[in-house]
Amino acid sequence: MLIVTTNDIPGYRVEAVLGEVMGMTVRSANIGANFVASFRAIGGGEVNEYTQLVYESRQQVMERMWQQAAQRGGNAIVACRFDTGEIAAQFSEVCCYGTAVVVVPIPEGEPGSTPQSAADARSRAQQAFGQATPGNPAAQQPYPPQSPYAPQP
Repeated sequence: MLIVTTNDIPGYRVEAVLGEVMGMTVRSANIGANFVASFRAIGGGEVNEYTQLVYESRQQVMERMWQQAAQRGGNAIVACRFDTGEIAAQFSEVCCYGTAVVVVPIPEGEPGSTPQSAADARSRAQQAFGQATPGNPAAQQPYPPQSPYAPQP
């Protein structure tokens, strides 16, 4: 699945707009992280405990948004945005939203084609006709692919 911040995807044609999708989480750091972070804040610089919390929150909300798009039959999300906020000064809210769409790659030789879309079109054609090759792992994977935002084992 393609997730982009732009309103279109170069080399791809939008065939259907499926509506807004979003993911949200509200988190707080554990007491140990808060304790260590308070000492780290005295000296200035990056507060690693909170950086990790925000990074994990971002990954979680992107996964939730991706799942909503896939449930609706989408294979891409355009106009992706993030929003963050604070609740009661102890909780951090992270929201990710965008528009779920169905896109198809523009094949090589057609106006608007890009090297990426041409390769994607060839890969999908090979997959559709059962021509997966050892040198083309993308053709061997089911479509849509697993979310890159899913937790890793």
